[in-house]
Amino acid sequence: MNTAATGWMERTAERLHLPIALLSIWLLASSPWLALRRVIPSDPGFWNWNHMLFGLLLLPLALLFFSCSLVQGRWREHFPWLAGNFAGPGRDLAGLLRGHLPGAGGAGLFSALQGLLLLALLATALTGLGWLLVEGSRAALAWREWHALCANFFGALLLLHTLAASAHLLNFLRD
Repeated sequence: MNTAATGWMERTAERLHLPIALLSIWLLASSPWLALRRVIPSDPGFWNWNHMLFGLLLLPLALLFFSCSLVQGRWREHFPWLAGNFAGPGRDLAGLLRGHLPGAGGAGLFSALQGLLLLALLATALTGLGWLLVEGSRAALAWREWHALCANFFGALLLLHTLAASAHLLNFLRD
C-alpha cells in the first residue's frame, strides 16, 4: 500500500476513535431502556429507534475503523498471537502482576486488548444487524442473545481499555 493511502487510513482511524467511542457509550448506556425482543414494537419510541439508528450508523464506522487500524503491519500489534508472538503480552501480564504498568503500543498486552476490543465492537455491531435482519422470525431471540453477550463483552473490554488509557495518561503526567 502506498504512503498516501496509509497516511489517509491512519488519520481516518484517529478521527473515528472519538465518534465510535461516544456512539458505543451511548448505545451501551441506553440499552436498559430498550423494548426490543423478537419484533420491533408497532410504536418503537425514542430509545428503540435511537438504538437501531445509531447501531446502524456505528457498523460502517466500525468496519472502516477496524480496516484502518491494521495498516502498516499494525495487525501484528493488535493480534500478536496471529504472528506467533506470545512473549510481548505474556511479559506485560507478568509485569502487571508485579505492579509494573505495561508500555503503550508495540505487540504487548494493551495493544492486544485494543485488538480484542476491535473484534468485540465488530461482533456487537454485526450481531445487532443480524438481529435486525431476522426481526420477527424464530431466530430473532437467538440473535438478540448473541448481541447482548457480545455487547456485555465489549462493555467490559471498553472499561479495561479506558482504565489502561487513563493509567498511561497519569503515568505520562507524572513524568
